[in-house]
Amino acid sequence: MTQVPHVKGFYDPTTGTISYVVYDRVGGHAAVVDTVLDYDPKSGRTRTDNADQLSSFIVEHGLRLDWILETHAHADHLSAAIHLKSRLGGQIAIGESIREVQKIFAALYNLDDLPADGRQFDHLFQADETFRIGDLQAQALFVPGHTPADMAYRIGDAIFVGDTLFMPDVGTARCDFPGGDAATLYRSIRRLLSLPETTRLFMCHDYPPPGRQPSWECTVSAQRLGNIHVHDGVSEQEFVTMRESRDRTLAMPQLMLPAVQVNIRAGALPKPEANGRVYLKIPVNAL
Repeated sequence: MTQVPHVKGFYDPTTGTISYVVYDRVGGHAAVVDTVLDYDPKSGRTRTDNADQLSSFIVEHGLRLDWILETHAHADHLSAAIHLKSRLGGQIAIGESIREVQKIFAALYNLDDLPADGRQFDHLFQADETFRIGDLQAQALFVPGHTPADMAYRIGDAIFVGDTLFMPDVGTARCDFPGGDAATLYRSIRRLLSLPETTRLFMCHDYPPPGRQPSWECTVSAQRLGNIHVHDGVSEQEFVTMRESRDRTLAMPQLMLPAVQVNIRAGALPKPEANGRVYLKIPVNAL
């Protein structure tokens, strides 16, 4: 019998990100997926409002936090994984291909002090590796394309798809970041959409069109019928042509340059410099 985990989503309107608490039962075990550290690019200040909502929910429900799961090294928000771990424990985990992303961006930012071997994370998932969240069975699915290191997490009848799919009326994720590839994303998406039609899919982001409230849950069936980019009948070549053409029109995410250098460190900020202050790097004319 397929397990049905409890899922609570927390939507951040600033970045369009949804973070999740997934748990087996009240008083049981939990994982969080894709946490958000609030960051103001104008002032350089951070806050923990989003992460504190997750923390409060976990404490109020008497949950033990086992896992802090990252679907990939996000370009649109900073991760709050380190903050959450400091408060509630748990292992910070991501796919093992994060090493490839670390190598790319360590070179871009000239991060001589960053070992590109994934050691910043507590656990690196191999493709299709299984793990547990209390009574729940879970599996890490390798779904590259948006980046070379994207993972989705299958927990019972729920899949947390990261930046592969958006809601059907929004479509799919871009593939023009370093190491991204539209054909690879198409194959990753088709793998997800080959699962049972009633499988629940939980998005990492929602950018609702005018007139619709933010939403982040749908089914495999809804995606196969209605996704504007990749519904049944769309060929790989049609998708690649559409995706590459669309990506050429997209602006750089507002927080990409500050975010990625933090997220490849598992959410850790750079070490303070001699004056005690922390600095983020902005490469000029590099992208």
